[in-house]
Amino acid sequence: MHRLTTPIRGPLKAVGQSFLKWANIIGGLLILTWRILVCFLPWKWDFDGPEIWRNMYRVGVQSFPIVVVTAVLVGAIMVIQSGLYIEQYQAHGLLGWGAGYAILREVGPILIGLMFSGRVGANNTAELGTMKVTDQIDALRALAIDPVAYLVVPRFIAMLVMMFLLVVVGNFTALVGGAVTSQYLLGVDMMLFYQSVVTYVLLDDLWHGLIKSVMFGFAIAIISCYFGLATRGGAVGVGRAVNASVVGSAIAIFAIDYFMAFSAL
Repeated sequence: MHRLTTPIRGPLKAVGQSFLKWANIIGGLLILTWRILVCFLPWKWDFDGPEIWRNMYRVGVQSFPIVVVTAVLVGAIMVIQSGLYIEQYQAHGLLGWGAGYAILREVGPILIGLMFSGRVGANNTAELGTMKVTDQIDALRALAIDPVAYLVVPRFIAMLVMMFLLVVVGNFTALVGGAVTSQYLLGVDMMLFYQSVVTYVLLDDLWHGLIKSVMFGFAIAIISCYFGLATRGGAVGVGRAVNASVVGSAIAIFAIDYFMAFSAL
């Protein structure tokens, strides 16, 4: 048989390398997810409570100001965008529905998830990546300490819980920002805005967004921890891991949102 010529071998080699790279990443994510879930088995339940609380403070409380500011601006933007059509058709009673539906179901969880990924996920990857390249994680293994149970699980719990709570807070502040904007910019009374939200926005819309927040928090936690633990190559490797973590989390957020929106049809 004749050997493949160079013009053909080059693209095939690139495709094969890309396939192996993605297979390695997906396999690593699944293995890490399994190892985290195993830690929640009753006979494995041995979590560091103070470490979980410290991570919750760092992940959630310190993210509170930026989430509130972002959510208020999101609410104002949604009202302004909806107000263009509300003024055209003089349907002021639907302003709260238009803004509230978009905030609670789609825009709020996605934007807060992206902010959470950029701030918390990147920081988490950088911390674990630094520990990896400075052999701190190998030192834990030498002391018979499981790095997943000791380092990853507290971060996983904190990110999952605080992502949910931040979306709850963000939804409320976004609606407040929308109501204030409708009152002072569009001349629509805040009580009319509130009644429109309560009347037309369904409880299912709220739960849809909150379920998304849990899924986003799960994805960000797994991806950021995986790329942190898989870091190689010193300081340059930490930078590459942080970049891969942020990009991977963003892709996961939009992919989860797509499949959840498609399943709700």
